Amino acid sequence: MLSLRSLLVFATVLLVSSSAIAAEPLRIGALFSVTGPASFLGEPERNTLEMLVKEANAKGGIKGHKIELVIYDTQGDATKAVQLATKLIKNDKVSVIIGPSTTGETMAIIPVVEKEKIPLISCAAGIKIIDPVKRYVFKTPANDHVAAEKIFNYMAAKKQKTVALLTVTDGFGSSGREQLKDMAKKKGIAVVADETYGPKDTDMTAQLTKIKGSKAEAIICWGTNPGPAIVTRNVKQLGIKIPLYQSHGVASKKYIELAGVDNAEGVLLPAGKLAIYEKMKSSDPQFKLLKDYDQRYKKAYNTEASTFGGYAYDSFLMISEALKTGASPEQLRDGLEGIIKLVSISGIYNMSGSDHNGLDLNAFEMVRIVKGDWVIAK
Repeated sequence: MLSLRSLLVFATVLLVSSSAIAAEPLRIGALFSVTGPASFLGEPERNTLEMLVKEANAKGGIKGHKIELVIYDTQGDATKAVQLATKLIKNDKVSVIIGPSTTGETMAIIPVVEKEKIPLISCAAGIKIIDPVKRYVFKTPANDHVAAEKIFNYMAAKKQKTVALLTVTDGFGSSGREQLKDMAKKKGIAVVADETYGPKDTDMTAQLTKIKGSKAEAIICWGTNPGPAIVTRNVKQLGIKIPLYQSHGVASKKYIELAGVDNAEGVLLPAGKLAIYEKMKSSDPQFKLLKDYDQRYKKAYNTEASTFGGYAYDSFLMISEALKTGASPEQLRDGLEGIIKLVSISGIYNMSGSDHNGLDLNAFEMVRIVKGDWVIAK
């Protein structure tokens, strides 16, 4: 039998070992478009993640793990994203990656993370990121078909039966165009014009002139800035009076700033609840978190939080939840897939083996721009 002294020594060893395990840092990698044309996405994502990691480490980390954060700026470049994803895995030895900011970049790095078996939580919206399901790939923004359905449900309620599409020819726009056409058919709304524009185009009057001559009762523009802002200005310049809908890809005040307050007046879009939380009931399960995030972000960066920064917040909460399963890449993957009823910035997540996004129509509110601000669309 063990003596009392032996038992005490054994217990001390166990405590020391447990402390050592608990103190093992968790290395999180992040790829954001901090500079370049998609900086309006990447900058708030980076800021949010740095804020959360700083706060968590000040409290001792997450579940005993201090966080070591490695962030790289992809500049919105898919080739650079692949190089940096490889660097995060091979050189920095991260256990999980957050980002990239855009659909195109995310699609480019999926083969890398799948091969290396490192879980990825993308901050981009394209449904092809997670459909079909990839074992190690998740994402926080609601799927673009959910945003499309939200728009068409609103159009149907307003008895708008014909629509013109104007979509950007990048990964986000191409995926959106596909989802819009499919959803229009399901909802019985006729697509009477189907125009596209390039990511670097600076004038869309030619496409909009064709749309103006069609029988469209509304326009849906699908893209991320600056394109949608240019479209908004061109619509005003051409005197087009039918409703203009934008995608959730412009759900930040940066869009209103680029388009101009007068030009953006009346524009409709599906947006996450962060944009209008002050107009929500305080009983909403997301209200407290949304208000808290906005106030903390304003204190840290002297500007309001954006929906896009919220995608990084969601990713961090997911990792915190997944750590219940364990800190290895495989354990984190399993934990992410098992997330149920996680209240976050973009909605309430319910993951599964067949759904690596976990959001539904409740993730969005239809909003209208009025005097440079968002109001819930009636």
